[in-house]
Amino acid sequence: MTSGTGRRTGGRLHSGAHPGPALGPAIPSARPPEPSSVKSPKILLLSLSITAALAACQKPAEPAATAAKPAQAAAELPPLAGFNVADLDTSKNACVNLADFVNSKWLAANPVPSDKTSWGSFEMLDERSVAASKGIAEAAAANTGATGIEKLVGDLYASGMDTAKVEAAGIAPMQPMLDRIAALKTPADIAQYLRDEFAAGRGEVFAFGAEADFKKSSQKIGYAFQGGLSLPEKAYYLEDGPDGKYKAIREAFVQHVSKQLQNAGVAAADADTQAKDVLAFETRLAKASLSPIELRNPENQYHYVTVADADKASPNFKWSEFFKANGVQADGFSLSQPKFFAEFDKMLVDVPLAQWQAYLRINAIDGMALYLADKFNDERFDFYSRTLRGQKDQKPRWKRVMDTVENTAGEALGQLYVKQYFPAESKAAMETLVGNLSQALKARIEGLEWMSPETKAKAMDKWASFTPKIGYPDKWRSWEGLATSRDGYVQNMLAAAKFNHAYEMAKIGKPVDRSEWGMSPQTVNAYYNPLMNEIVFPAAILQPPFFDLKADPALNYGGIGAVIGHEMLHGYDDQGSQFDATGNFNNWWTKADRDGFESRTAKLVKQFDDYVAIDGLHVKGQLTLGENIADLGGLNVAWDAYQKALADAGKSGDDKIDGYTENQRFFMNWATVWRRGFTPDELKVRLNTDPHAPANFRAIGAPSNMPAFATAFGCKAGDPM
Repeated sequence: MTSGTGRRTGGRLHSGAHPGPALGPAIPSARPPEPSSVKSPKILLLSLSITAALAACQKPAEPAATAAKPAQAAAELPPLAGFNVADLDTSKNACVNLADFVNSKWLAANPVPSDKTSWGSFEMLDERSVAASKGIAEAAAANTGATGIEKLVGDLYASGMDTAKVEAAGIAPMQPMLDRIAALKTPADIAQYLRDEFAAGRGEVFAFGAEADFKKSSQKIGYAFQGGLSLPEKAYYLEDGPDGKYKAIREAFVQHVSKQLQNAGVAAADADTQAKDVLAFETRLAKASLSPIELRNPENQYHYVTVADADKASPNFKWSEFFKANGVQADGFSLSQPKFFAEFDKMLVDVPLAQWQAYLRINAIDGMALYLADKFNDERFDFYSRTLRGQKDQKPRWKRVMDTVENTAGEALGQLYVKQYFPAESKAAMETLVGNLSQALKARIEGLEWMSPETKAKAMDKWASFTPKIGYPDKWRSWEGLATSRDGYVQNMLAAAKFNHAYEMAKIGKPVDRSEWGMSPQTVNAYYNPLMNEIVFPAAILQPPFFDLKADPALNYGGIGAVIGHEMLHGYDDQGSQFDATGNFNNWWTKADRDGFESRTAKLVKQFDDYVAIDGLHVKGQLTLGENIADLGGLNVAWDAYQKALADAGKSGDDKIDGYTENQRFFMNWATVWRRGFTPDELKVRLNTDPHAPANFRAIGAPSNMPAFATAFGCKAGDPM
């Protein structure tokens, strides 16, 4: 479940679009973090919605000896976004539109802030997490004698906040990169440059990282994945788009590239020429790329080849040399999109040198712009956030620096976060909820009338092997060997990028570490990883409106209970259902059962295709199918578990609290979770790239398919819900 807020995701239970560490550059690429950006199987599959975990976590390790003072009491943090009957718009009818009834009044009173592109329940909780993390980082920065992870967090934050030093440095810290690009002369030089950039953690053109082997999920292999595009997806290069919007974005992109090159000292006329070359270069990559919908098919995420065969297929880019430069020893890897890499290999020799240099130059500058003087950062923001997504103002610098700390050393920050902000009773209560949801899922699988006993047995094997993780890792990552200081922001980022890349490369060829997490504890999100058959709930999401120790069961089951169910159901969605109990990509269905599954899920595709989001643009039912399956199945499982909890307590769900029945409150808190507004431009980008439907449709999509909802609110046949 990701949101796409950049730093932490918030905003949608989601299936494979970003929750784990992305394969690819450790330093952000030219484009801002994108929930739906497709760079790796992990990005595509790990983010299969939120998941909870029953793992027995150890007590968090103590921070370094010179521990920071308590950063900020929970009461001093930004407010939580819990369900409140005062927010309901009673002029609206829940049977017409549950989202309007629960959220329209609140959304009207709380427009998207000028420094954001979306605002709602996720963002409010994210603000709380960021504020808590800021207190920790400030305390670490103030402790000049800190060691270990406290020193790491303090160095990153302090160097990022030293604006005078950043401005004085200008572009000098990355000038050696630009000088090397200017000195390139041959295709062999370009290939060597790319190898070296990957080894430094700054990969270009494609993504490369470590992930479990689709066919042997106990082992890590390398994955090469298509990439290299600055715009959201291939259609932005190849189509005019609605009302010529994509064409206008391409023109604005060319202007941005020219301005950024001029910021780096390129003469205006030359910068204009180079900018057109960059668009032409990326357009060729786009033609060879798969679309977000095509990438949802696991068949398009995995293509195992030996290194020797890859060398034969890429005469201009020897993968054996790439592996050597990156310290990898392996016989084979996944060359995940063969058509893309065949085109890339051709481009090494038939794209003019000047065009390659222009492309590499702007990627280097925009990739480092967040850490350079304001003119570089401001230009990057102006195109990627203001023009492309409709964000009016930048976030304050401290939030941008916290994004960097999170993206660079999130688990180190998380080790300090959980010590202060994750109570033991929250973990215990979550373990109980996960157990209840698990039993409800088991009962639903056993009761499926359309599934044959043969397939059902395999489905039960998968259920029995689910691994839940709650709060934070059992084992914290080591940061030994990463040298940071207060002397330079860019220097710290370069060191961290190289360190993190080497950390990922060292996993290739080794057994999967099942204790590893794909999100930091302070992340407002959750995920399912089909390759490990695990569901993971970071500490920061275990707060209202998702979870509240003081709330009535209806709210918790309609909130975090549905999220737990959502993550579990990702194991059986259109992607997750293609992986077996051990995490291998393996068909465990009979043909008749698979056909039955696809005929049923086609109805969800049609349902969401019919939703009109903005300016006549529809939701893409095929792109969002995994999340919609998980929402529908997860909410049903949560409802079943909630009804059992009521029965065990001798209750029916008809008792009223604040004027509404407990059964109604279950569904109303589900809608509260999906209380979220977007800027128009952000919404349009998400419709093309995000595997999650817009929040208002998630609020109504699953309940409108549940007779229990109609009963709870007294809806009649013919009512829209």
